[in-house]
Amino acid sequence: MFRRAFWFTTGAAAGVWATTKVQRKLRSLAPDALAVRAADKAVKGGHRLKDFALDVRAGMAQRESELNDALGLDTPPPDQGPGLPTQARRPQLGSAHHRQGPDRPNDRNEDH
Repeated sequence: MFRRAFWFTTGAAAGVWATTKVQRKLRSLAPDALAVRAADKAVKGGHRLKDFALDVRAGMAQRESELNDALGLDTPPPDQGPGLPTQARRPQLGSAHHRQGPDRPNDRNEDH
């Protein structure tokens, strides 16, 4: 009698466990659950990509600083003061940039 009760209880417990396991698996494979998991993975991937980009940017700044120090570009020349003069930094582009003439025969920037 006790044997039958033991095996009956064991079988019932195994059935409940298996049913619960199957129900959890079915819920995890539902479209809503899959969408939530995919969105979470996309967000985590975005965070990893952002962290990577920040690490690359920091490494670039550090390497640029090292190169500037090695080449002596951080210290301005003694006769120019701090930085380069404005004209040396960027050429001035005015109306002469768009003109046609013998010195620029292939310029196609014509105003019509």
